Amino acid sequence: MTRLVIRNTQARDARALVELQARVYPQIDPWTEARVLHQLGVFPQGQVVACFGDRVVGCASSLIVRWDEWDSRHSWGEITANGSFDNHDPEGRTLYGAEVFVDPRLRGRRVGHQLYEARRTICRRMNLRRIIACGRLPGYHRYADRMTIDTYVKKVLWGDISDPVLGFQLKEGFRYCGIVENYIPQDIESGGNASLIVWLNPHYDPNRPTTNTDQGGNQ
Repeated sequence: MTRLVIRNTQARDARALVELQARVYPQIDPWTEARVLHQLGVFPQGQVVACFGDRVVGCASSLIVRWDEWDSRHSWGEITANGSFDNHDPEGRTLYGAEVFVDPRLRGRRVGHQLYEARRTICRRMNLRRIIACGRLPGYHRYADRMTIDTYVKKVLWGDISDPVLGFQLKEGFRYCGIVENYIPQDIESGGNASLIVWLNPHYDPNRPTTNTDQGGNQ
C-alpha cells in the first residue's frame, strides 16, 4: 500500500490543490493557481500537502500573525488578506491556520491528523507560542431552525451533538475559545459561523527568538 507522505507544498501542486478544494467545498469559490503560488512566495514553510504517491489528497495552509493585533471577531478574508497571506508577519508568535481540507473519499485514513501534526511541527520548530484557527461548523445547518449557534456548540462540547470538524479539532488537543460570526459568510452549512480554537505549544521558549528561517522539508 502506498504510504501517506506529508511534505511542503510545491508550485507543481497548485492545480491539484485548486481542483481538490473545489470538490471539498463546492459551495465556496476555490482558490486560483495564482493564489496558491502567491501563498508559497509569502510563507513557503507554512504550506504543506498530504500525498499518496503522486496524488495530492489534502492541504494545510498557514501564516504567522501578531495575535494581539487582531480581534476575535475577525473574518477569514481580513486575517488572510483575502487568501493572499500578505498579512503574514515574520515577527509574530502565532501560527494562524488559514485552511485545511482533505479528499472526502479518504475520511478515516487519519490524513487530517497528519496535517494537524505537521502544523504542530512547524509551530514547535519555529518556536511559536501557539496555533490559532477558526473551524467550520458544518453540522449546524441541521439545527439552525431550533437553536442558536452558541447552544449548538455547547451541545457539541457536552457530547449531545456530533460536529465532524469541531469534534475532530477537540480530539487533536485544541481548546474551544468562542464563536466568530460572519467568518466565511458564504459557508451556508455553518451559517457563516466558525469556532475559534487554540493549541498552545508546550515547548515555547519566550527567551528564544522565533526561528523564521526554517526551511521546512518533509514534516
